Amino acid sequence: MSTNETGDPVRWLTSDEEHAWRSYLRMVTALQVRTTQDLAALGLSEPDYEVLSTLSEHPDGTSTLHDQATKMGWSRSRLSRHASRMEARELIRRAPDPADGRGCLLGLTPTGWETLRHAAPAHVASVRLHFIDRLDPEELAALDRIAQKLANDQESRSSHGG
Repeated sequence: MSTNETGDPVRWLTSDEEHAWRSYLRMVTALQVRTTQDLAALGLSEPDYEVLSTLSEHPDGTSTLHDQATKMGWSRSRLSRHASRMEARELIRRAPDPADGRGCLLGLTPTGWETLRHAAPAHVASVRLHFIDRLDPEELAALDRIAQKLANDQESRSSHGG
């Protein structure tokens, strides 16, 4: 019997468990590829859209780099590098954070707001085409419950150092 790093026996996946896991991975990959291709047709990457859409959740379209990175599940350095590319395209602007001398604020520019207003309907149509409209209400509800259960489990593990 195999053991892991701590010497505990490895609980290998059953055939059904492995099939479910691989199906999940194929589903996530296929959905990301399809929606990413649809965004690319609009001149945006998936990360571009994520930055724009999450900034737009703030009434003034502005957030600290730290809060934005946390919300997106990115490192601050990753977001900072991506923000530099978006800033060069005039989609967002950076400004010093008056509340934190070491931090910065990210904000949507008029071009960023307009880009998001143009992209959002097409992105929603893509999500509907490739995901929402392919499932019935019961399937969506079940998937939502599963996603929340797994996300909450991960959040509780992260907050407890595990």
